[in-house]
Amino acid sequence: MTTTSRYLVSVSKVIAADRQWLFDILADPAQHPLIDGSGSVKALRPGGPGRLSLGASFSMDMHLTADYKIRNTVVEFEEPALIGWRHFNGHIWRYRLTEVAGGTEVTEEWDARGVPNRLGLVLLRFPQRNRAGMTATLERMAELAAARG
Repeated sequence: MTTTSRYLVSVSKVIAADRQWLFDILADPAQHPLIDGSGSVKALRPGGPGRLSLGASFSMDMHLTADYKIRNTVVEFEEPALIGWRHFNGHIWRYRLTEVAGGTEVTEEWDARGVPNRLGLVLLRFPQRNRAGMTATLERMAELAAARG
């Protein structure tokens, strides 16, 4: 299931895996390049926590047209159901995990509703680009779960 509005993109997929196992991947920022379907998350920068928690900050090496680094702060954290981090720009990357028949429904959200310059993000087509990357991320998570057995 995919929902796209002007400032919120939400993509869901049922993954045949334990909710805690999936949450553990999301709470380990070193795993983010492995699951990233956008191709923009390159590596965890040194100095951050090994496991995310509410208020934790971590930085990533990124690439989107050019190399850059970005610092994130965890602003939502309810283990093993919800984790979200905010970028400097104010938008939030959020994951909701719900137990369902056959595994876990994972919903990834890009939420720019609280961003002051959000119209610029829309004009640069971030909602559409992010939807494609999010769909690929959930596919990668499903592939990891399948490989794990």
